[in-house]
Amino acid sequence: MRFDPKDYLHEKRASFHSRYVTGWKSQALFEFITFGIKQGWACLFGGLMLAMLIGTYLFYPETASLARYDFITVMAILIQGLMLFFKLETWEEARIILIFHIVGTVMEIFKTHMGSWIYPEASVLQIMGVPLFSGFMYACVGSYIARVWRIFDFRFNRFPPLKWQAGLACLAYTNFFAHHYLPDIRWALFAGVILLYGRTVIWFKADEEHRPMPLIIGLFLVALFIWIAENLGTYARAWSYPGQEAGWHMVSLAKLGSWYLLMLISFVLVAWVHRPIRKHTTT
Repeated sequence: MRFDPKDYLHEKRASFHSRYVTGWKSQALFEFITFGIKQGWACLFGGLMLAMLIGTYLFYPETASLARYDFITVMAILIQGLMLFFKLETWEEARIILIFHIVGTVMEIFKTHMGSWIYPEASVLQIMGVPLFSGFMYACVGSYIARVWRIFDFRFNRFPPLKWQAGLACLAYTNFFAHHYLPDIRWALFAGVILLYGRTVIWFKADEEHRPMPLIIGLFLVALFIWIAENLGTYARAWSYPGQEAGWHMVSLAKLGSWYLLMLISFVLVAWVHRPIRKHTTT
């Protein structure tokens, strides 16, 4: 009989669960810990990239022949390759993540040209002054959403038609460019998010049962953690916003809204792959 590590881990987990989880308090604690572990595993790509940004900021030699930004790009490609080699991402998911990578890089080129932020260090692997690793920062978001969807076995109540979601995501992406020349419609976009997703419930499985959460809140929590990661990224001078040249300070909370809308694009792209399963419940 061939040894299957997944079956072995499932048996060990079942044995631990039956031995130590004996009431609602221990069940709640067990699910809380399991939730944290699964979340950490889902954001593996993003966690490794963030660790690399901080690690190279602290320890990368200034005299190295390979620029720090170029080293980050090479390592990001290696990480993505290993994710596929070890089947931590599917090729179909990788193609969707690549689309988000390209979408993000195009926006990076435009935004740096408009002075929204800068990349203060030199690099060879770049496009129009934008280092290629920047696209992988968007890929991290796509990778997280794709993996967390599978790991937590998402189910949905009242999931809106994908064509409506795609329309809202396209408007959000267009506004990132258009607001430099036309009125900013982000508040109308937030209203659209509420109208579209206000009744949508996401069901996630941290342990043996699915638990509900309003999708709007779930997306906000993800945007919040991305904002925290962005603060660490700017501290490591991976990029800098106006006013951070003389000294680091926290990124404006207004960026939370930007990440919420940008993450919506990634969410819709991943939804096209996973084709959401509807939860059969009267809740």
